[in-house]
Amino acid sequence: MIPDLSHLTIAVVGATGAVGAEFLKIVEQRHPKLHNLKLLASSRSAGARLTVNGKEFTVEETTEDSFQDVDIAFISASTEASRHWAPIAVAAGVAVIDDSSAFRMQEDVPLVVPEVNGADVTWHQGIIAIPNCSTTPLVMVAHPIHRVNPIKRIIADTYQSVSGAGGAAVQELREQSEALLKGQPVTPHHQPKQIGFNVIPQIDSFLDNGYTREEQKMIDESRKIMHAPEIRVSATCVRVPVMVSHSAAVHFELERAMDISEIRALLMDMPGLTALGNTESGDYPMPWDVAGEDDVFVGRIRKDASNLNGVALWVVSDNLRKGAALNSIQIAEELVARECLKTGSTPKPKFSFGEPESLEVSEFRKDINYFRAHMDELLPEFRGKYVAIINQTIVDSDVEYVPLMDRVHGKYGDRPIVIEEIPPRPRINRNPGFRRLQKTQGENAQGNVN
Repeated sequence: MIPDLSHLTIAVVGATGAVGAEFLKIVEQRHPKLHNLKLLASSRSAGARLTVNGKEFTVEETTEDSFQDVDIAFISASTEASRHWAPIAVAAGVAVIDDSSAFRMQEDVPLVVPEVNGADVTWHQGIIAIPNCSTTPLVMVAHPIHRVNPIKRIIADTYQSVSGAGGAAVQELREQSEALLKGQPVTPHHQPKQIGFNVIPQIDSFLDNGYTREEQKMIDESRKIMHAPEIRVSATCVRVPVMVSHSAAVHFELERAMDISEIRALLMDMPGLTALGNTESGDYPMPWDVAGEDDVFVGRIRKDASNLNGVALWVVSDNLRKGAALNSIQIAEELVARECLKTGSTPKPKFSFGEPESLEVSEFRKDINYFRAHMDELLPEFRGKYVAIINQTIVDSDVEYVPLMDRVHGKYGDRPIVIEEIPPRPRINRNPGFRRLQKTQGENAQGNVN
């Protein structure tokens, strides 16, 4: 059940931008009774009139007084704008959900994808960051696998749409495509190279290590969100001539070999994820079909032919929705559901990787390898439960997954934790038909780019 936000006053900084417009569209879909909105933008857009949930709003210029009597502020503008306005909003008692890279890697700022690490919102100090739109789908797919079979290494090659660079980049792709079809030359303005009928293996500027800032964001953010600094991550980010939706070819190296049917079952059970599987009939996700969808879509799930413990996947998501606007609304819903809208609700866990004292194996042998070898005699203690495992040792158990994860994270901090079902529940052989997304060209063209 979606928590109700109608009693809140929400400010949207960047309301006239691509992500801001998507945010308001999702508000209408998920919260039709939310009427207390403050639509904010730069002086250039001030005065514009927008209708949300049947009520007309006038876009106001963002000022230091804009955040009075506001509960939550969603900021989707430039990084510089976030650095300027977020502290002002926090000083006014506002919970800020920020879509820029300004605060993502600060230690006191939660970086949140609610389906993966929603509990992290409880220790916010006023600002909660949204990950890069290429990081979110990656951790959504990695999380259900990692909690059962730890991921040792990730290689992700992304194919990112121009909407990730803003409305001007979208318009540039349109104009370049039209000019090239007419045989006319083009000059790049908003991309480092020609994007029409081309791909650019550079998003953001280059760092000294040869990676771009976009690639480094994926590396750092994935580890932080998953509470797994030990995972080795490499990324290559490419801009492609697609209007909306980011795609990625992803390879995971797991701690142990895993059957593809088990991996598919884990992905199918993950909230916010749709797994497609009938590749013979062309049932795999593509950017055109996924645009406008809330879920992250994954297909072409197969063994990595180069690694016995590896799996390869194809991942696609709408970068304006789950990659930004939807994720921010889900964070607001998480704040309400966990009753931690105000700062100081819960102290931040101590992210320590030292050995907790309780990891010593007790007299009834909680070592997971011993347990697997003697499952029949030890089952009565754990039957029907989830167990939390750190360094091959069962440290806690519960009949419900979420309370167990929250409790163990609260107790042991940011340690690599694996959750297993003991014994695994029998999987129901369900066949969702691997629904294909039906969209006409006209419907898609009116989707998220405007």
